[in-house]
Amino acid sequence: MNFFKAPALLKHVYPNLLWDKKKENKRKQVSRIYLTFDDGPVPEVTEFVLDTLRKYQAKGTFFCVGNNVDLYPHIFKKICHRGHAIGNHTYNHMNGWDSKDQDYFNDIARCQNALIKHLPAKAHPLKNLMRPPHGRIKKSQIQFLKHEYNIVMWDILSGDYDADFNEEKCLEKCIEHTTPGTIIIFHDSYKAEKNIRYVLPRYLEHFAAAGYRFDKL
Repeated sequence: MNFFKAPALLKHVYPNLLWDKKKENKRKQVSRIYLTFDDGPVPEVTEFVLDTLRKYQAKGTFFCVGNNVDLYPHIFKKICHRGHAIGNHTYNHMNGWDSKDQDYFNDIARCQNALIKHLPAKAHPLKNLMRPPHGRIKKSQIQFLKHEYNIVMWDILSGDYDADFNEEKCLEKCIEHTTPGTIIIFHDSYKAEKNIRYVLPRYLEHFAAAGYRFDKL
């Protein structure tokens, strides 16, 4: 699933997954963009993202890898204290297509336990959001997980994780495809560091000037 813009066909084939919030956005007085961040938390990059969001009074949703939460609980707690939403991204960044269902479910449960373990006492409760790594999840896995989790995909895949992707082109594409109600994926990971340090502040500046609000799921 390396499409920059999620194809309408995929949204039709998998209607139980959350791809965007465009219908809901029509009822809002202010246009909203839903920022999401995958694969963290990690030192420096996640902290850069948090500081950038604060500068623009933006909220986002962080889909955390459980192993990273156990490694860097202080950064995870900072995400929570700043009022952002938290989602499950499996414990070991597991690819659902390549995994036996029970192994996949166990990895998600292990991640959820890590999130609960490190969740600060006064933080907002978890919303049971889950995003499959790489967007790769079997129908059998969806059928099982949909009873407990809201499975979140995306409208726009920023491509920031591709170190060979020119950061100016990355920004241009993100702006070009964003519409009210968009769910966009960025990555607070070392692989994405070059691009996200360039793209995120400029993306926020552009849409803040256009009157958009950045909201969490």
